[in-house]
Amino acid sequence: MKEITKGNLMPLKRIYHPYTEWEETHSNMWRSVKKRDSYLDVAIEFTGDAELYGNHMKNVLREWKKSCEHNLSNDTQNRRAWIGHAACALAFGCPEDIVREAWGYLSEQQQLDANKAADMAIQQWEDIHLRGLKCLK
Repeated sequence: MKEITKGNLMPLKRIYHPYTEWEETHSNMWRSVKKRDSYLDVAIEFTGDAELYGNHMKNVLREWKKSCEHNLSNDTQNRRAWIGHAACALAFGCPEDIVREAWGYLSEQQQLDANKAADMAIQQWEDIHLRGLKCLK
């Protein structure tokens, strides 16, 4: 089993759940939508606001426990992208392919700020799982 280690903390073992248990599969995250342009406009505005985006990433940590375990314990995937896509899916039902397209419309500074928000959410998730902390702020 692959392990993630942070400093001198206990390693985090990779956590697997069948996709049928992932909360994200009950959202639009992996679906097609009509009115794609409307979703794109909202996604650009949403992902461009790092504070709002980051708050919704933390909502994902609280509301999508199994999806988070499965995806955030996997250090071979782009965890920043996953938590961002999940935030958009949870917040307003936006599919991940539209979020990927929206990313290209952000300024470099907006991308840096969004990545920082993602890093903070991922760190919070790791703190809970690596240190056994129970509360999400």
